[in-house]
Amino acid sequence: MARVQVFSTAGVAPRRRLDYWNELAGDALTQLVADPLERDTFSGRLALAEVGDIRVAEICSDPATVHHSQAHIARAPDAKFFLCLQLDGVSVNRQQGREAVLRYGDFTLFDSSRPYQVTFGERNRMVVLCMGQAQLQRRMASPEAVVALPMLGATAVPGLLSGFLRHFWRECHSERDLPLGPRFSEAVLDLIASAYAHVSQALSQATSLSVARRERVRSYVEAHLHDPKLTPTSAARTLGMSARYIHHVFSEGGETLGRYILRRRLEECARALDDLAQRGQTATEIAFRHGFNDASHFGRVFRERYGLTPAEYRRRD
Repeated sequence: MARVQVFSTAGVAPRRRLDYWNELAGDALTQLVADPLERDTFSGRLALAEVGDIRVAEICSDPATVHHSQAHIARAPDAKFFLCLQLDGVSVNRQQGREAVLRYGDFTLFDSSRPYQVTFGERNRMVVLCMGQAQLQRRMASPEAVVALPMLGATAVPGLLSGFLRHFWRECHSERDLPLGPRFSEAVLDLIASAYAHVSQALSQATSLSVARRERVRSYVEAHLHDPKLTPTSAARTLGMSARYIHHVFSEGGETLGRYILRRRLEECARALDDLAQRGQTATEIAFRHGFNDASHFGRVFRERYGLTPAEYRRRD
């Protein structure tokens, strides 16, 4: 029987909830940090079960952006793959330059040895299957080549896996004992491999090359966000690509490089404005430290993204 354990932020002091949630999710899955839309009222619930060699978690939380960074990777004890199945809400899942938008029944795959990000603007619920890297690699030639591909729950074999997992998880919450044999998790892994088998090897190879190039661009940008001279043109020149080519490579992920640079700078500024340890710094100082060189431009684009001025955003608590 798959015994389900349930953990919740209910009863945890508001000032401790986010730290508690990040520690909880980190222990259950992998090192990460959740950046909620509303820190003061954030709540989350996690249900956990062990099914053979697979860990299954249902994660339900308020709107947030979840980051798994290079720093988290360095602290993680081992590499894993995660299959994320959407149950409620809509999530935007990014890894390796790809973006998968998931709705009910859809799923995607993450590789914990690479950075990823999950964003949801409304309360979100998904089931996550946590598998050892070697477990999936024995069944799939290059699972890392198909990360962040949106697998639609309404289509053929992916739909069979989606329906099976949703039914299985409902049964885990029922009062009935589930007579799961020792090979049950092996059967689940085989189903996952079958669901991805329709992605042709040629597509995987072509996509892998494109993804590797986008990741090279993304890594460069992340390392130079603070530099006000960073632009798509300067990145292209440094990386030995033409401006047209770098735009083509990056826009395949659904976002132009210029918009990515602006969005990431704004996200880092918003994070700094929320940081109590940085309350002694003005919004302009924070903006200039993260690559902006015009205070009025920063104020305008910040308000366009967050609906508040930087000062209002800082005071919203």
